[in-house]
This record gives sequence, C-alpha cells and structure tokens, in this order.
Amino acid sequence: MEEVGRLTRAAGVVGFFTLLSRITGLLRDVVMGYLFGAKGSADAFFVAFRIPNLLRRLTAEGALTAGFIPVFTDCLINQGKDEAARVARIIFTFAALFLTALTLLGVFFAVPLTRLFAPGFWADQGKFTLTVFLTRLMFPYIFFVSLVALAMGVLNSLRHFMAPALSPVLLNLSIIACALLFSSLLDQPVISLGYGVLLGGVAQLLLQLPYLSRHGFSYAPDFHFRDPALKGLLVLMGPAMIGAAVYQINVLVSTMLATMLPSGSVSYLYYADRLLEFPVGVFAIALGTAALPSFSSLVAKKEFAELRAGLSYALRLVNFISLPATLGLMVMSVPIFSLFFQRGAFDADTTLKSARALIYFSLGLWGISGTKLVVPIFYAMKDTKTPVWVAFWSFILNLLLSLILMGKVSAEPNTDIPSRTIVALSERLGLFSLSHAGLALATSISSTFNFLVLLLIIHRRLGRFPLGEFFLSFLRNLFNALLMALPLIFIVWSVDWVGSEKSLLTHGAIFLLILILGISLYLALSFLLRSSEWQAARDFGGKIFKDMFVSS
Repeated sequence: MEEVGRLTRAAGVVGFFTLLSRITGLLRDVVMGYLFGAKGSADAFFVAFRIPNLLRRLTAEGALTAGFIPVFTDCLINQGKDEAARVARIIFTFAALFLTALTLLGVFFAVPLTRLFAPGFWADQGKFTLTVFLTRLMFPYIFFVSLVALAMGVLNSLRHFMAPALSPVLLNLSIIACALLFSSLLDQPVISLGYGVLLGGVAQLLLQLPYLSRHGFSYAPDFHFRDPALKGLLVLMGPAMIGAAVYQINVLVSTMLATMLPSGSVSYLYYADRLLEFPVGVFAIALGTAALPSFSSLVAKKEFAELRAGLSYALRLVNFISLPATLGLMVMSVPIFSLFFQRGAFDADTTLKSARALIYFSLGLWGISGTKLVVPIFYAMKDTKTPVWVAFWSFILNLLLSLILMGKVSAEPNTDIPSRTIVALSERLGLFSLSHAGLALATSISSTFNFLVLLLIIHRRLGRFPLGEFFLSFLRNLFNALLMALPLIFIVWSVDWVGSEKSLLTHGAIFLLILILGISLYLALSFLLRSSEWQAARDFGGKIFKDMFVSS
C-alpha cells in the first residue's frame, strides 16, 4: 500500500494549494459579479473565455498532460532522468510551435468561432462584436497555459505538486487586479477582465520555470521531432483531447444553447459552474492530479494489485466527500449566492436564477469527481480510445437532454444556420421548459453516465475490482448525506436570504452555523454507523496535515 500513501500525500499537497486557488477564484467571481452581474457584457466575456478555455482543457489538461505523463514516467523509470529531460525538451519545442500556430488561427478565425459558439448573439451586433474582440484578446492565453500544463506534467511526474497547483492563484489575482484597476478607465469595462486573463497566463508560466531549473531541466529548444517518444505522445493526444474534456465540452454546449435563451442565462450558468468547481477542484482534481503519475508508475511496474487497491481507496473517498457536498450545495445554493454575490450589479433575481442552476449542476458532482479518477487509469494504460467513445456518447446524450429540458426557443428570421437549427430542434424535442436549469441538469446526467460506463469497463479490465463494495459505500454515504440534509433544509427555509433588509452579519453567522452543523452531523453519522470511509477519510486528513508542505 506504499503507493496509496504517496497518492494521499500528493493529493493533500494539491488539495491545499487548490483550495487556496479556489478561494481566490471565489473572490475573483465575487468581484466580477459586483462589477458586471449578469448583464450582456458579462455574457460576452463568459462566452469569449469559454472558447480558449475549452481549447485549454483539450490541449493542456486534456491531451498534453494526460498523454505526456505516461510517456515521460515510462522514460524516467526505464531510461533515466537525463533521457527524460531530453524527451521533455523535444516535446516542449514541438508544443510551442504548435500552440503558436493554434493561437494565430484562433485570432484570425475569431468571427466564425464566435458565430459557432454563440449563435444567439448574432441578433445583438453590439454583444457579438464585443465577444469577438474579447475572443481575440484572450486567445494567446492558450499558448501560455498549455506550456504550464507541460511543466506541470514534468513536475508532477517528479512528485512535485506545489508550483503547478499554486499557479491558478496568479490567474485569479491578475483578473481581480485588472478588473479593479482598469474597468473604470475603459469604454467597455469588461475588457479589463481580458487583460487580466492574459497577464495571468504569463504569470503562471513564469512561476514554473525556477522549479524546472531546480530539477535540472534546461529550456534550449530541441527539434528532433522524429523521436519515438514524441510520436507516442501524439498517438495518445488525439483521442485524449476528447476523452479528458467531456465535462467541459458538455458545459460549452450548454453555453452555446444558453445564448439562445433570455439575456443573463450564460452568466447564471457560469456562476453556478464556478461554485461547483470549488469542491471538484479541491478534492476531485487533487486526487486525479496525484493519481495519474501514481497509476502510470504502477502500470509501468505491472503492479496491478496495488493499482486496484489505490483506485478502490480513492473512489470510496469520492463517495464519502462528494455525496454530502452534493446535498449541501443543493440546500445552500441560495444562501451561498446571497452572501457572496448579491451586491452591486448582482441582484436578487440573479441570485435565485444562479442558485437554480447550481442545484441542477450539483447532481453531477459525484459523476464528475469519479470520472477525474477513472480516466487516469485508461491513460496510465495508454488507452485513450475507450474514454473517447464513452465521451462521444455522453456528448450526444447531453445534447439531446439539453434540447428536451431547456424548452422551445426562438430567433429572428435573418439569423444564421446554427440558430435556425437549434430553433427547429427545440420545436421538435422541447418537452420541458426548465430554461438554463435544464441545461445544467442535462450536463449532470451525461457526466454521471460517463462515469458509470467507464467504471464498468475498468471493472472488466482490472478484474477482481471490488465493484460491489463501491456501490455499498455509495448507498451508505448517500443515506448519511440525506439524514444530514433534512435539518439543514428546515433552517434554510426559515430565513429570507434575498430580501432587501437582510443583514450580512446575521445571515453570515447563520450560514456558518449551518455549515458547521452539516459537517458535524455527517461525520457523527458516519462514525456511529461504523462507515469504513470514516477511517479512510481520517487517515487521508491526517496525512494531508502532516505532509501539506512536503513535495518530493
């Protein structure tokens, strides 16, 4: 169980610094909500940021990291650090050239990209033009953050997790600083957010360089592009671009469809998705980031019993943490938005509509968290095709459910083909009228489908994986989470969270009381019912506090 201990310690380091980045990210979103709320300019920024952000997930976390770490780890274990460093230089050089070309193409084709991803904006030329400008402004972010992902792959493979996990803090601080300093000086204040994104990308890359140098890696370009290691990476990258980013693709589809809904719908989904990413980032991404190098090492050594044990341990922790977090987010959705966001341009109506989106997004937290752990198993085994096929069917499911759940939409007669296509499909398939909340629910269902199918395939691949134990763990923790939620619902419903007379101090104290009560009640139930996950979580937490600042 040595690798389980390493995974736990690494997850603790990543989790701590990811928590720091999520806290600054929450502050960033509060500032954005205060300055821009859910106005048309906010919709324009969120859509423009989605376009390069999706490509970031595909080229960075999705393909480069998932494909690079198994290749680099295999080279590191079997050929030594010097050879691994040489391979890394080749891949860095190739990636820099590829990303430069991709950035130039994105800037040049910003208009058709915006028409594709925001068909509903075409009817409002002011919003459309602003979205195009912001897309061009932020597209170079892909270059910087994708190189950060490669640096993260090297450092994580060497079991250094601090610098990569800390780098998003710099992005958040850059956006906050630019919004506060420059928004009042610009004709279009929201453009200040675009400058913050660019500055944040540069800062994230600069943070990684000293740590790479400390591990003996130089930055001299190497153009030996016929090296087998690069070929192996490219073979893995293609399918991985879809497989690792299925959730982001689904969110992007929701964004596209949301542009056809009333103004503000894109913003409601953005704010809700950002709050959902708080628990996903602190726990699920922390475990997933730590798991990929651990799983890759175990596969390279052919230690499959240890691999099964590590995955089982991590998935039971997913049950223990994500299920109460799901119920907690659903119950506390209105109080969260009321306390943290409802001020300035973020009014009571925006609070209620964003909270509604968060409730439906929260239903997918379990599936999203589980997928973050299961997908690295396939990448560790250098199988990127299976996640692609599962991701493809999840995408189709998400699209169909979105059209069914969001309701019928309309568009001006002179709109483009994507808009008319969406209108025609919604006329035929729109059985419900949940609006933007329907899009959130569709994303949650498809994410859960993606996780369950991948888990069943892993069960067959690994053999003797304790699938029954996992589902018993799920039912046990779901029962405890439901018991926890009942008194919280009563307290939340007894308070007027969005009224104009609400007291920030009083409501903040009530919020803190509910949070402490919910956590205490859930832990007490787990202890009294002798939950096996209680012991695992206690050990997990103890190792986090012990090794929080250790990176090796």
